[in-house]
Order: sequence, then C-alpha cells, then structure tokens
Amino acid sequence: MGNGTSIGRVRGLGSAKHGAHHWLTQRFTAVGNLFLLIWLAVSILLLGDLSYISVEAWLSKPVPAIAMALLIISTFWHARLGVQVMMEDYVHDHGTKFACLVALNFAVFAGAAFGVLCVLRLALGA
Repeated sequence: MGNGTSIGRVRGLGSAKHGAHHWLTQRFTAVGNLFLLIWLAVSILLLGDLSYISVEAWLSKPVPAIAMALLIISTFWHARLGVQVMMEDYVHDHGTKFACLVALNFAVFAGAAFGVLCVLRLALGA
C-alpha cells in the first residue's frame, strides 16, 4: 500500500516494546516514595526537636541516612520518568527532543547526586 491510505501511513510504526516497563517502573517508584515519605513524616514527628543538631544526630545513624538517600534517589527517578513521558509526547522535533532529554537526565542526576552528597555529609559529620 502507498502512503495515501491510513494503513500505509502507520505501517512500520508499531510498538516500541518498552512502554510497559516504563509504566511499571514509574508505579514502583511511586509506591516506594509513598512508603519512604510516610517513614520520613513519622520519623520527623518522633524527633520532637527539629533543630539542626537533632536532625544531624538523627541522620548520622545508618538506617535514617540510607532511607533518606533512597528517598532522594527514588523521588528524582520518579520525576525523571514523568517528565520524560511529557517531553516525548509534546516535543516533536527529534533534535530538540534529544536535547531536552539530555538536559533532563543531567538535571536529575545532578539533583540526586547533590541530595545524596548532603545526606552523606550530614551522616559522616563532615
């Protein structure tokens, strides 16, 4: 068939075969974020004193530091997945889409690295 019919225009443009994985990953990070945010809220409520000294002492323990780092990584990963879908849907020029996705990956990696570095700095007392 030629390009003049509907089937001719869409032939060869089938599934990319990775949408279900992307969808599941976003749902798993959402559930992980939910549990980690509940843990964070309960932990903050149980601290009582929210001074820098008490929060630093709390984050210097291994379990809160690891959980906080996981929350930061999971939140940035979840945000990246959502913004990536928006960019893929609404940015139509291939070069611009590539540039936007590269900038997104850089921003997400930088933000997550900065957050984890801050937690490590507090946890190690540096």
